[in-house]
Amino acid sequence: MRRNETESLAIQALSFLAEDAERMGRFLALTGISPAEIRVHARDPAFLAGVLQHVTEFEPLLLAFAERIGCHPSLVAAAGASLGGAPWERDIP
Repeated sequence: MRRNETESLAIQALSFLAEDAERMGRFLALTGISPAEIRVHARDPAFLAGVLQHVTEFEPLLLAFAERIGCHPSLVAAAGASLGGAPWERDIP
């Protein structure tokens, strides 16, 4: 996948999370990001990689997202890996 395709997939994943208050609440709680900060962070490839990482870490969420967009779950994981990026601040000791 090209970078713009992987970023687009990550934005779709973020939209998918935002469709459900519980999914989005969990994402916000785990990342420590406020709802107001999402628009700023959504331009950052490392953040987008983190969105895809979040989706792939919980299989039911991954399967639901992959089904929603009509792709194989492994494509979501591959897209996250290709975006790469530095570790999230919360993951740095």
